[in-house]
Formats: sequence, structure tokens, C-alpha cells
Amino acid sequence: MKTTRWLAAVGGLFLGGMGAALAAAPVGARAEVIFDHPENFADVKDALQPTEKGTAGILKALSDYLMRESRYLVPEGCKLTMVFNDIHLAGDFEPWRGTGWDDVRIIKSIYPPHFKFSYRLADSTGRVIREGREDIMDLGFDFRVPLDRQDPLRYEKAILKDWMRRRLDGPLPKATAQ
Repeated sequence: MKTTRWLAAVGGLFLGGMGAALAAAPVGARAEVIFDHPENFADVKDALQPTEKGTAGILKALSDYLMRESRYLVPEGCKLTMVFNDIHLAGDFEPWRGTGWDDVRIIKSIYPPHFKFSYRLADSTGRVIREGREDIMDLGFDFRVPLDRQDPLRYEKAILKDWMRRRLDGPLPKATAQ
């Protein structure tokens, strides 16, 4: 499967002129985050009636976070590629609350965050060290005590960081002599 950066796939749809500024990955990045058809994701909305700018901002915030955390959790010389197929953010919009609540995400245990993605960890030669598919949901997300209570993506970031720690921590297979 040929993968492309998420922005290349949806740049024209979501970001218009902002595409070039957001597409550049940091030099020497240890992660690549791809959002495969984000227009089909279950819930990556900034309001009941989502905006393209808001959706793009949420995806960029998640991508930036994963790339930043990869500096600490992905071994030097390795590269983690994550391809997201679906995302459902914690909470939901409740239109029955009436006017004025259209842009307020209500956080309740009945609205847990959910991620579906595949990942591949490769060494500097491109040899795959670990790979797999994930379907993670944290039903106890609202019991977490996030460090930054002002971050609207605090629950999603905590779940993804826990996943990275579990999957990337520990001994990696040794290279085989060729």
C-alpha cells in the first residue's frame, strides 16, 4: 500500500492555502502520522456543525503531539508510521441542550475516545521491527487526571501516549547478520 502524508491526501479538501505550511515534517522526525480519509472519521469535529479549519486543527494537534512524543518513545534511528483509519474524540455534542451549546463538547463516560489505526516501526535500513493494527478505546478515560486540564484533546493524547509506551517500550528485536 502506497501511503502519502495525510495532508497530501486531504490538503485540497480541508486546508486550501494552508497545506504547504502544515505539510512539512520536522527534519529527522521519528514519526509519520497519516490520516486516511479523515472526512469519513466518526468524530473529529470542533462543533455540532464542524468547520474544515476546526477539523484540520484537531488533526494537526494530534499529529504534532505524536511527532513530539516520538522523540522520547521511538528509539533513535527508528521511524514510527501511524495510519489512522478512524477517530472518535472523547465526548460529543448534544443538540437537545438548545441554542448556545452547538460548540460545547460534553464529556461523559458514555462518549469514550476511540482510535483505529495501523502502525509500523522500522529501523534505519527500513526493516520492519514491529507492526500491527490497533482498535483502542478507553472506557475509563474520564477517571484519568490529565496534567493539562485546559487541553481539549487531553484524553486523546493520554491514551495515545499510553499506547506508545506499551508498544514501543522494551527490547527491540536485534538485527540479523546478512
